Amino acid sequence: MINFSLMILAAGFGKRMKSLTENTPKPLLKVHNKTLLGNTIDFFEKLGCNHFVINTHYLHKKLKDYLNENYSKKNINIIFEPHILDTGGGVKNAIKFFDKKNFLVTNADILWKDNNANDVKVFIDNINHIQNCCLLLSKKTKTIGITKRNGDFAFAKKNIRRWKINDPLIFYSGLQIINPVIFENYSIEKFSINEIWDELIIKKKLEGCIMNSNLFHLGDINTYNTIKDNLTLD
Repeated sequence: MINFSLMILAAGFGKRMKSLTENTPKPLLKVHNKTLLGNTIDFFEKLGCNHFVINTHYLHKKLKDYLNENYSKKNINIIFEPHILDTGGGVKNAIKFFDKKNFLVTNADILWKDNNANDVKVFIDNINHIQNCCLLLSKKTKTIGITKRNGDFAFAKKNIRRWKINDPLIFYSGLQIINPVIFENYSIEKFSINEIWDELIIKKKLEGCIMNSNLFHLGDINTYNTIKDNLTLD
């Protein structure tokens, strides 16, 4: 089993959850009686994660209290962002915690299930092999919680590019491997990870893998209400 570090992006406002996130940060919403954040930590620890980095902003004290109460013995670095830095800025701000080694990044609103374990394990096996690039785990068509008609990416051998009309529908799973070198010449503080991806696409340095198991993306309140108490979904 490969040991690795994982960053969980937990700083967002969760606005698409509407009233559910007025007093609760989205990563602390519960599904099957477990928080999304707890689900992510437990899932990746079983696969070899021995170091977590979690960025926070919105209702950050509740996230910190939850981690202190439930995961105080784990190797976790919490990074509070006084001003939210977006996805790219948040990852860049955390680079110092990864000792120049490749690391994983996941969104906090993915419900990782046991039947995802093999796909993710195969994906993690790439962690020490990528150089000067990002590797994205993607999903074809059947994705619970993503209803948009446009895909995110298309494959050209192992490289990926932005989706175009008539391309097969391929969506980003919310999980990627990052080689920290890609941030070396990026001086701005707040930016989306999409800016990094677009630069890598031009250089043919954005790569992807396809997962076979179902992906559960709890992006909005409708999906959350459909999934949160349904124990039969796989």
